[in-house]
Amino acid sequence: MTLEHSALRRDADAIVAASLRAVLPDAAVRKALAGHEFAKGKLVLVAVGKAAWQMAKTAAEMLGDRIHDGIVITKYDHVRAPIPGLVCFEAGHPVPDANSFAATAQALEMTTDLCADDTVLFLLSGGGSALFEQPIIPDAELAAMTEKLLASGADIVEINTIRKRMSAVKGGRFGAHCAPAQVLSIVLSDIIGDPLDMIASGPAYPDSTSTEQAKAIVKKYRLELSDAAMALLDEPLPQKLPNVETHITGSVRELCAAAAAECRRLGYDPHILTDELAIEAREAGRFLSAVAKTHRGDGARAYIAGGETIVHLTGHGKGGRNQELALAAAVGLAGMENAALLSFGSDGTDGPTDAAGGYVDGHTSAELAARGIRIDDILADNDAYRALQAVDGLIMTGPTGTNVNDVAVLLIR
Repeated sequence: MTLEHSALRRDADAIVAASLRAVLPDAAVRKALAGHEFAKGKLVLVAVGKAAWQMAKTAAEMLGDRIHDGIVITKYDHVRAPIPGLVCFEAGHPVPDANSFAATAQALEMTTDLCADDTVLFLLSGGGSALFEQPIIPDAELAAMTEKLLASGADIVEINTIRKRMSAVKGGRFGAHCAPAQVLSIVLSDIIGDPLDMIASGPAYPDSTSTEQAKAIVKKYRLELSDAAMALLDEPLPQKLPNVETHITGSVRELCAAAAAECRRLGYDPHILTDELAIEAREAGRFLSAVAKTHRGDGARAYIAGGETIVHLTGHGKGGRNQELALAAAVGLAGMENAALLSFGSDGTDGPTDAAGGYVDGHTSAELAARGIRIDDILADNDAYRALQAVDGLIMTGPTGTNVNDVAVLLIR
């Protein structure tokens, strides 16, 4: 390993750590709750999503015994410790499972028969579409539909446009369920542009999509839905929720800004290319490696792209969109001593793996070749995890307590 090689990896690790510190939801939850006057009745806390534990912990520290009842529903291995007064569930993601359904049923029970003086504090973050679910189609059909959409390359807005119509809690239906109680919804955004009716499929926000849009998505991805599921596409979703007040907190813009600030501290001239990256992961990696070739003689620079790329599953390997982006960039970076790329998900889990993302540099391609690993074969099998693991290219953070999309950073020293 050259000195330049090791310095790039140290910088990459520092950028990951600093970026994540800046987008933890603690401060955002405190700001949203500071000075808020709740009605005199019951206060029920419902926290849903990958960042649910962290958000609920902060709220519980602030509100203490004021909370009458509460529940946390988050992804497996994301509950760090018990929270006094709250029941914590871990459930399936990205496909809902029996724990998703059981936890949601308990949340619905907690928020049934409330009165106008009661309040539901609803803490919502990405991942809630799978974690918070009471399907109105058979469980097996819901799982098959979700898996087909995820594998097809559909973006999150398309996926959630369909999912909300198959659910008793999505598309504003949970907000309507809580009425006449007031709902204070604090939302941590994980979708580009922060569309509130799409984050976790909008359980407490009016729907903005149409039946025609939903049917077009079914046709585009050739979904095979039952007659009952097709009929649900015509069912109206709540258009108004006068009992709901919504505050949006962190987003991918903050993640990109934090990455840029740390790059600047490390001596790079940072450039945020976009915070709305929404293309194929492989294409994003190839594009960023092409940027490296153009600017490799321009001094210490960092190019930052935030958003959420997509992956078409063509194989049966292990990986995620950030790992695939990084590995695709490794080909273009081959032989460049002064360039590296890192890409990671802010929640600490990339796809169905325990890695947050991947790191590559000018040595990665040759190191893989020396082990008999061909990048093209790995990408065709969607097996980026195995390749990056072989060359110490996985970014491992563990669950972070936040979830505001992904960021890729190209470093040129």
